[in-house]
This record gives sequence, C-alpha cells and structure tokens, in this order.
Amino acid sequence: MNEKTQLRRGLIGSVLAAICCFTPLLVVVVTGAGLSAIVGWLDYALFPLLFASLGLVAHALWLMSQKRGPSPKGIITLLVLALSVLLIWLEFRFALRISVAAALAVALYGYWLRRGAAAQPGPSDTF
Repeated sequence: MNEKTQLRRGLIGSVLAAICCFTPLLVVVVTGAGLSAIVGWLDYALFPLLFASLGLVAHALWLMSQKRGPSPKGIITLLVLALSVLLIWLEFRFALRISVAAALAVALYGYWLRRGAAAQPGPSDTF
C-alpha cells in the first residue's frame, strides 16, 4: 500500500470513528438493527479504532516526508496502545480531551515532518 492510500484510509477511519464516537449516529443504527445490548460496549472498540487510525495517518505522513532513519512504527504502536489503555483506565472521563489531543499531536507531527522536509536540500539543490 502506498503512502497516499494509507493516508486516505487513515483519515477516513479517523473521521468515521470520530463521528461514531461523538454523535449518536451509531447508537441509532445499532438500536435500529436490534442490537441495543452492545451499545454500552461500543466505546471500547471505537476509541482504540480512532487511535489506530490516527496512528496510520502519522505513519503515512512519515512515509510521505521521506525521512531517513528508523521507522516510527514501534513508537506509534506503543502510543496507540497507551492512549487506548489510558482512556479505558480513566473510564472515558476525559475521552474528548484525549481524542482531541491525539488528533492535534498527529497534526503537529505532520507539520514538523513537512517543515523538516522543506529545510532538507532536494536533489536539484545539491552542488
């Protein structure tokens, strides 16, 4: 999978997970399908899905920046797991704040990567 496809899929997953987490849309759909017994458990799947999608976006941004060095896959995976465990451990008290902080962190990471890529000399800039 190339980085543009990975970025697109990560963004779509993040948006869908965020819509399902923060609006009653999924609750209405699940209840309408007669599965209202699982409504209380949806957040245990949706928030880790949101964090995993944001991790996919972060990795795609790293791939697109063409940075050299070790891949941040391990760090991104640990952060996704840590945020998911933290959110469940805190019993979703700070769900919105943690989710917004995770999204801002990915945005700042993308900005940092883009800024670093602009500062690096390209193939035509070398003498």
